[in-house]
Amino acid sequence: QVQLVESGGGLMEAGESLRLSCTASGRTFSSYTMGWFRQAPGREREFVASISRLGVSTYYADSVKGRFTISRDNAKNMVYLRLNSLKPEDTAVYYCAAKSLGAASSTSLLGYDSWGQGTQVTVSS
Repeated sequence: QVQLVESGGGLMEAGESLRLSCTASGRTFSSYTMGWFRQAPGREREFVASISRLGVSTYYADSVKGRFTISRDNAKNMVYLRLNSLKPEDTAVYYCAAKSLGAASSTSLLGYDSWGQGTQVTVSS
């Protein structure tokens, strides 16, 4: 497993933008597919975005496609999520996750074996 720490959450207004960061420990960061998930109050944790090991491919949930952007910098052991045009329904705890097995295109939580502690994003209407 890799140790992950998220940062960058906060209180926002609808239409504003935010960037979340995830810092990973270890020397094998580039061997992991990285994903962002979120969990809103009363809801199950859901897929937001993922990026392949070398950053060649990215995938997004339909609800955020065109608004959010995932990226990674393997030299810095970091992955990012930029959230543009925020909506109240984006309010959730956002989690960074890593998996060593399985396809990067999968939206399932299956295979993600390392998780950060989460960072809160709250969007007011």
